[in-house]
Amino acid sequence: MKVVVADANLVPHRSLLESHVPAGTSTVWVDAADERALLAELREADVLVGTRFTAAMGAGAPRLRLVGVAGAGYDGIDLAALPAGAVCTNTFHHERSIAEFVAASLVVLRRGLLRQDSALRRGVWSSSVYDPTVVPAQTLEGAIVTFLGFGHIGAAAWRLLQAFGTEGIALTRTGSVDARALNLRWSADTTGLHDALAESDVLVVSVPLRPETTGIISRRELTLLGPAGLLVNVSRGPVVDEGDLFASLTDGTIGGAALDVWYSYPAADGRGEPSTEPFGRLGNVLMTPHSSGVTANTFRARALDIADNIVRLHEGLPLHNVVSAEPRQQ
Repeated sequence: MKVVVADANLVPHRSLLESHVPAGTSTVWVDAADERALLAELREADVLVGTRFTAAMGAGAPRLRLVGVAGAGYDGIDLAALPAGAVCTNTFHHERSIAEFVAASLVVLRRGLLRQDSALRRGVWSSSVYDPTVVPAQTLEGAIVTFLGFGHIGAAAWRLLQAFGTEGIALTRTGSVDARALNLRWSADTTGLHDALAESDVLVVSVPLRPETTGIISRRELTLLGPAGLLVNVSRGPVVDEGDLFASLTDGTIGGAALDVWYSYPAADGRGEPSTEPFGRLGNVLMTPHSSGVTANTFRARALDIADNIVRLHEGLPLHNVVSAEPRQQ
């Protein structure tokens, strides 16, 4: 069996992955940006591990049986281009890392650490101990957090935030979350969004980007969250209206935000502005480059998942997390 790996995130875990695939497996590591080398290796490949699969790859990989994505999103995979009988699988394991990001971001924002850090770099001790005009910071204890989206990310964040003494509200498309069983304040479908925001201190967004969720958070919703309210977006940028968010952060409609997902993304060189709005000028925004789930822990677990599916393919067992089992139409 030949496995081609074209995912730079797995390179640090190369020995781990290779030690868990079947004996005799040929594992070739290719730079995903080197199209010519990748196409050449795919001619005899049984498995591709990567985040991109094109029609040209499908046409040149007659033996391919599996495209394994070491992540949840598989939007870079042209499922229609899969050779007949081949399938695509994905893997997760980012929820605990993202939950940690949510908790850490809220501590930073709720405690005013961005402001304090910036001030002290200028020699200003921004504390009520030295300046009576500074309002003492709030801890997370007693804060009411609304989770817009309560899948594995929202649920993991809630499990962690309970240790801080928060209260939680879960909003999902179906409204099927059992609030009592999960120690939540209450739960509902997304029609309960305005009621939830009116009583919340924090909004954590982790819903998928769909037509019905695009712009679901706009000026109206942010106004309900209030001037002390905090937003954490680990979903997709366009779930929150770009212009409304910038204006609300600028004029104090909300108190602050942690933004890990954006409105535009860079090319392979990792250079580029994340938005047409100058969020970087704002002192009440924590900005990160879609890295909340990018940890060694995440990709170590993903490498093991990928290896497990390669073993299962070799042994003729059902694969985990198949996202497309339909053969290409001939």
